[in-house]
Amino acid sequence: MARRTEWPGGSTDSSRAEKELPPQDPAEQARAICLRLLTGMPRTRKQLADALHKRGIPEDVAEDVLSRFEDVGLIDDAAFAGAWVESRHHGRGLARRALARELRTKGVDSAVIDEAVGQLDADQEEATARELVQRKLRSTRGLDRDRRLRRLAGMLARKGYPEGLALRVVRRALEEEGENTDDLDFDGT
Repeated sequence: MARRTEWPGGSTDSSRAEKELPPQDPAEQARAICLRLLTGMPRTRKQLADALHKRGIPEDVAEDVLSRFEDVGLIDDAAFAGAWVESRHHGRGLARRALARELRTKGVDSAVIDEAVGQLDADQEEATARELVQRKLRSTRGLDRDRRLRRLAGMLARKGYPEGLALRVVRRALEEEGENTDDLDFDGT
């Protein structure tokens, strides 16, 4: 853990203290860095490894510390991925494809990603897409049908929804509002 120093005036400043105290053992520094980063929010092993590398912690020391943290359950990429999928799907409405992309950028293993995004089934994903379209539908009223279709389908595409699903959901929403979609050139089944 970071050492705290009492400064004149009674305040503690850990960042100033860290800079002015003699250098610590690299393993102690690595543990302190990891604990500080994990205090704010869960992190993947790769995120912590990158932070240790950036701070100049030797690779073998970082590997030992990260393995120990994993052994005691402070680092759990599978739990991180599961929580990430749950949070980002329900909070932002992201689809499986977008969630998998985000987890890849965080260094989560492909098998763990597949398991985490597998929590979402196709029906759940479609229901979320319908909710997103319903929320956005009101703001597109007054626009011509094709522009509405592009805006709504584009919004779903940015959130990682497959084109077929996006177009099917948007078409159904427009039909429910009384728009004629018979002449659209895609299969809306």
